[in-house]
Amino acid sequence: MPKIHLTSFIAAPIERVFDLSRSINLHQISTIATNEKAIDGVMNGLINKDETVTWQAKHLFKIRQFTAKITEMKSPDFFIDEMVKGDFKSFHHEHHFKAAENGTIMIDLLDFETPYGTFGKIVNTLFLKSYLENFLIKRNEVIKDYAETQKWKAILN
Repeated sequence: MPKIHLTSFIAAPIERVFDLSRSINLHQISTIATNEKAIDGVMNGLINKDETVTWQAKHLFKIRQFTAKITEMKSPDFFIDEMVKGDFKSFHHEHHFKAAENGTIMIDLLDFETPYGTFGKIVNTLFLKSYLENFLIKRNEVIKDYAETQKWKAILN
């Protein structure tokens, strides 16, 4: 099963980074390239434990839908989202936040598995892991930009 581990430092308070990370509105801003839209469940604001969101976006030349549920949450330390419905065999994304003296350390741990047996494993190795890692890096750059500037106020008013 492929695993992605990303660590980012954000010069902002842990509560702000935590809330921006679970903002449906900011997620849509960060995924403008794939035209990702919330189409069901929590469609704006902050998502919470036991809530779901269904995303629709164009990924890999096809319009896809992906429903995620927040299965665990301890504010402002972590939350976990897991696929309920979508193209993956499994998708488990842990978001961890650690307060630092001058900001927040944000850690993403993503485990995913594709269907299609050996073919799926080849696609993971050659393409999908890198695609998802770049997707998360872009998302984290947007979170950092909003958290470290006054932009966060438009999201977390």
